[in-house]
Amino acid sequence: MFQTIQLFWLPNQHQAESCALEAARILLKHGVRPLLPGKAGKDAVPELLLSFGGDGALLAAAREAIRWDIPLMGVNLGTVGFLTEEEPARLEAALEEILSGRYTLEERELLSAELPGHEPALALNDVVVSRGGYARLIKVGCRVNGEEYGTFMADGMIVATPTGSTGYSLSAGGPIVEPGTDCMLITPICAHSLQRHSSVVSSRSEVRLTLQADRVQSALLQIDGQSVANLHAGDEVTIRTSEQRIRLLRLHPSRFFTLIRRKLSEWGSLQE
Repeated sequence: MFQTIQLFWLPNQHQAESCALEAARILLKHGVRPLLPGKAGKDAVPELLLSFGGDGALLAAAREAIRWDIPLMGVNLGTVGFLTEEEPARLEAALEEILSGRYTLEERELLSAELPGHEPALALNDVVVSRGGYARLIKVGCRVNGEEYGTFMADGMIVATPTGSTGYSLSAGGPIVEPGTDCMLITPICAHSLQRHSSVVSSRSEVRLTLQADRVQSALLQIDGQSVANLHAGDEVTIRTSEQRIRLLRLHPSRFFTLIRRKLSEWGSLQE
């Protein structure tokens, strides 16, 4: 049984904070030590991380889970929640199932993004080269395993994992890919080109995105929605599947397409 569990929520998310504090109360009742954000350390090493919020909160929490090499589960307080596992209404029941060992761990692939002069970064969902706040398109060259894939005038380029296929890549017209599929997705964002479809490449491939000189000379490198570096003309980002994995804690049998159908139906209702 887990003895120490890290709780995570984003700042100023009061509903998520309230739910997390209720989880802390339940854990204490069961003799488990809850750790609030920022409290993990040498004397308090977590064994599981619980994220409270939407997919954005879970992606932020994933960075901590990767650092500690511990499993991660999300409680959904967001809009759709493709990645989160549970709803607040089932919080106490879910925690009791976890503490009694009635769960499975599901490994998900991570992407490694390398930019000269910066530490390699890991992504659960996607690596994005984006125009950021600039009003003009950027020019991005793409090579796969050293072979030219294409040059795009676009808002940016997305390289996504199967996990990330339901995120930004989906919004940009990419396909939904079942987790566990050995692949990466390359998706242009609003490309001013007839070649604006998404492509699926092997997870063993190496993808290089190069910001090329044009009227806009700079862009952003984003990892799971977080801006990590400014790019300038000539900068090249190398993306590969990492040897490292992240483990998502699951309480329910994996029914991927049932979940996708339900979530997309909810998403459609929200947009009406």
